[in-house]
Amino acid sequence: MPCVRALVATLALAAAPLAALLLTSGAAHALPTFDAVRAAHEPSDLPLLDRHGVAIQMVRVDDAVRRGPWVALEDISPALRTAIVLGEDRRYWDHDGIDWRALAASAWANAWNRRTRGASTLTMQLAGLTDDELARPVGGRSLAAKVAQIVRAAQFDRAWTKSQILEAYLNRVPLRGEIVGVAAAANVFFGKQPSGLDAVEAALLAAMVRAPNAAPAAIERRACEVLNLQRLDCLGVGTTLARSLARRPGPLLGETGEAIVPHLARRIAAERDPRSRGPLRSTLDASLQRVALASLRRQLAELRGRDVEDGAVVVIDNASGDVLAWVGSSGPISSSASAVDAVLARRQPGSTVKPFVYGQALQRRLITAASLLDDAPLQLNAAANALYLPQNYDHGYKGLVPARLALASSLNVPAVRVGAMLGPDAMFEVLTRAGLRPSESGGYHGYALALGSAETTLLDLTNAYRMLANGGLWSAPRWRPDAAVAAPHRVFDPAVAWIVEDILADPAARAVTFGLDSPLVTRGWAAVKTGTSKDMRDNWCIGSSDRVTVGVWVGNASGAPMHTVSGVSGAAPVWRELMLQIDAGAPSHAPPPLPGLVAQNGAWFIAGTEPGRLAGGAVRPFGIQAPRDGSLIVLDPEIPKSAQQLVFEGAPGRWRVDGRAVGDGARVYWLPRPGRHRLEWRAADGGAVDAVDFEVRAAPVRPG
Repeated sequence: MPCVRALVATLALAAAPLAALLLTSGAAHALPTFDAVRAAHEPSDLPLLDRHGVAIQMVRVDDAVRRGPWVALEDISPALRTAIVLGEDRRYWDHDGIDWRALAASAWANAWNRRTRGASTLTMQLAGLTDDELARPVGGRSLAAKVAQIVRAAQFDRAWTKSQILEAYLNRVPLRGEIVGVAAAANVFFGKQPSGLDAVEAALLAAMVRAPNAAPAAIERRACEVLNLQRLDCLGVGTTLARSLARRPGPLLGETGEAIVPHLARRIAAERDPRSRGPLRSTLDASLQRVALASLRRQLAELRGRDVEDGAVVVIDNASGDVLAWVGSSGPISSSASAVDAVLARRQPGSTVKPFVYGQALQRRLITAASLLDDAPLQLNAAANALYLPQNYDHGYKGLVPARLALASSLNVPAVRVGAMLGPDAMFEVLTRAGLRPSESGGYHGYALALGSAETTLLDLTNAYRMLANGGLWSAPRWRPDAAVAAPHRVFDPAVAWIVEDILADPAARAVTFGLDSPLVTRGWAAVKTGTSKDMRDNWCIGSSDRVTVGVWVGNASGAPMHTVSGVSGAAPVWRELMLQIDAGAPSHAPPPLPGLVAQNGAWFIAGTEPGRLAGGAVRPFGIQAPRDGSLIVLDPEIPKSAQQLVFEGAPGRWRVDGRAVGDGARVYWLPRPGRHRLEWRAADGGAVDAVDFEVRAAPVRPG
C-alpha cells in the first residue's frame, strides 16, 4: 500500500512536464479569446427598454439558470475581489495559472487519504467553466482530466491578462442553487449591484463559491475564515446570511434599478424570438409609466378603507396604437393578486359599453342625439319566461330625456330601451366589431348587454374608445415597435363616432348625474365615460383626448365587492391625473365638425336626420310613444263615445289593455272606458316589452 501511495504522488508531481508536453504538442482545444467569452455571455434576465431606450424592467428569459449581465472588473466591489482571491487562490497574482506548490501538497495529502483544500486555481476553475469537456464531473476528475485542465490554465495565463481571467471567473462562477455569476448573486441575495457589496456580503459569496449548496452554518463558518484572513471580525455575518437566504426571488435589477412594468415585460419576453439577442424593446414611455403607477397606488391608498386593493391602467396613442403605459396591478398593495395582469383580466365593463350601443342605434338611424327616450320603469322578456327590470344607479327616473343627456349622464333605463331597439344579437355584433370580444352570445346575455354584462378586458375596452377617437376605425394596439398588426376595419361611420365623442365630452349633458365639477372635467377637451359593474365589483373610467386614450380599472382581483365606490370616486381620479399630465404642455382640442353633420338647437345631427327632416321616417320610435305614463284622459259627455277613441302609437307590435289584446301594428284605436288601465306593448318578435299606466274619467254632465 505505501508503494501505491508513493506512485500516485509521483504521477501528480509529474503533471508539470506532462502539461508542458501537451501544450507544445497542440493536444488541447483552441483557446477562446476574452472578447469571445464575454460576447457569448447570455444573461437569464434581459432589460426591457421604453420607446426612448430607457431600461424600465428586467425580465427573465432563461428558466434554467439565474445569470446577470456581464460585469466589468472595475464595476465589482474591491471587497468581493479580495474575498474571492483569499478564499479560492491566495497566490493568484503570483503564479502562472497553476499553483504547483498547492498542487503537489494536495496530491501528497490525497495519496495518504488526507482531506485538504483543492489545488485548483481560479485560472484552472475558469478552464472548467468555459469548456464542457473540462468541467468537473460528479465523481471527480481523473489524472488525465486534471492534466488537461492544467494545460488549459497555462494557455489562459499566457493569452489573457490576470484581470481578464478574474473578470471572466466572477461572471461565470456558479453560486448557490441556480445562480451563476456575482451579478445575479449580489442582486438575489442582497438586492444590490455587485459594485455595492461590503466585506461581510463579499465573504458570504466567497464562502458559497467553495460549497454552493452547503448548510447555512457551514457558509457562516467559511465566511468568518475569509474575514479573519483580512483581520476583520465576523459581527453580523449570521444575521446577514439569514436575511439574504430569506429574500423572495424577483426580477434582477437593471442598471437604473427600476422595476415598473413586470406584467408587460413578461408578455414581451414570451413573444420574443428565442434566437434574438440583446434587450427587449417596447412602445412604452417611461415617464408616463411612472406617473400611471404612482397615481394608481395613491388612489388605492385613499380607497383602502372601502374594500379596494387592485387596479390597472392603460394609455394608448390614438394615431399609432402604441401602448404608452401598462400598469397590470397595484403591486405590493394587493394582498393576493399582484402577479395577475388586470389589463388582460376579463371583467364586466358596466356602463362603459353604452357608447357602442348608442353608436349602433345612430348608425342604423333608429335614434338621433335629440331623440326623446323614456326614463321610466321598464320590463323586458328574459330567459325562462322571466322579466328583465333595469334600474338606474340612483333608483330614480327622469322621465323623457334626450338621448344626448341619457348617454352622457349614464342613465340605465334609456340605454336598455335603445338596446331593445337593436336586439341582443345586434348589440353583441357591434361589441365584437369594436374589439371587446364579449363572452358567450347575444342570446345568453339578452338586453343586459346594454349595461355591460358581457366580460371584456381593460386593454380591449380602452382600444375600443380609441376607435371612437379615430372616427370609428378600429385597429389593434401594439406594445412592441416591431409587432405586425392586423388590417384596420370600420365599426362606425365617422359622423356617428364624432357625435358619440361630442356627447361624451359635454359637461352640461353629464351634469344630471355627475354635476359640473367632477374628476371627469379636465383642462382640455376629453370624451370620457365611467362604469360600475353589478354588485360594485368593477369600477372603470375610459376616455380620450385628441392624442391618447386612457383606461383605468379599480376593484378587487378576487371579485369581492367594493364599499360605496363609483366610477367617479374610484377610477376617475387616476384618469384625470393622467390626462392633466398629458395635457400639461398643450391642452387637448376638440375635433372639428365633419362634413355631413348639421347643427340645430345646440345639437349635432347626421344630415337628413335632424328634426323636421327625417329621411323617409328613418328614425323609428321604440315601444309606447302615446299615451305617456300617468296620462289622465277625460271623456266629454256631449261627444259620442265612438268619436272619442284613444290612439295608441309607437313601434310596430302587439297591444294589450288590462291583459286583453286590442290590436297589432304601430297605431291602434281603443274605445275608452272610465277607470285605471295598464297598456302593454310587445315587440313583434315577442322580445321587448313596454308598459304605461293611464286613467280614463267621465266628465260630469253640465246642467241643461
